Amino acid sequence: MTDISPNTSRGKPRSTLALIIWVSLLLLLTALLIGLGTWQVKRLHWKLDLIARVDARVHAPAVQAPGPAQWAGINAENSEYRHVQASGTFLNDKETQVYASTTLGPGYWVLTPLKLADGTIVIINRGFVPTEKRNPGTRSDGRIGSETTITGLLRINEPKGTLLRSNVPAEERWYSRDVAAIAEARGLENVAPYFIDADDTKNPGGLPVGGLTQITFHNSHLVYAITWFALAVMTFGMAAYLIYVERRRARAAG
Repeated sequence: MTDISPNTSRGKPRSTLALIIWVSLLLLLTALLIGLGTWQVKRLHWKLDLIARVDARVHAPAVQAPGPAQWAGINAENSEYRHVQASGTFLNDKETQVYASTTLGPGYWVLTPLKLADGTIVIINRGFVPTEKRNPGTRSDGRIGSETTITGLLRINEPKGTLLRSNVPAEERWYSRDVAAIAEARGLENVAPYFIDADDTKNPGGLPVGGLTQITFHNSHLVYAITWFALAVMTFGMAAYLIYVERRRARAAG
């Protein structure tokens, strides 16, 4: 490792080429660190804008859930957490339970297809049930048979499963709310490419429990930006100090 402590001012000066190489490397690293810090600042502004837009969607009056003409344009950036409502009849015999870990403990999300008047289907996450209530027969009061209106938040499809566990439709093991896979497993057609998290309107019998959507955004961009900029200052300081030491060496040698 190169010694650039004050005592080196009494040593033999480095060659001009060696000094240029060392300083250039340190300045290059400084530029790289500044670039990383600037990128994190841009990410910070993007994240704050996203949070503001999502907050506005969540608290806006409910609008009609997007129909088939709008399905192709739906994505997380422009639609996630939009406050929507849909009216139709539940296909209770097509219910799917998806493993969930919530503030109420472990259990299952109850996902039930809602058939709308135009024949299209929207999957509704009606809410949470504890493990002992997974079987629909244990909560028959909550299986609404008449036409109903559901209000909640639009959520984007969660394909395949989680990072650690994959959905296994053939064995009724579901770990993510994969709309396309659920539709295929239940033989459903004309299904919206999103699902709706129902709000906290109480269901008959008290189950499922809706309104448990967790809206959280990991936002450490400011910390990362400060870290990169601080490292850039330190690296630039090392370059300046190296030049200072070499100049002292040169004066001492002269």
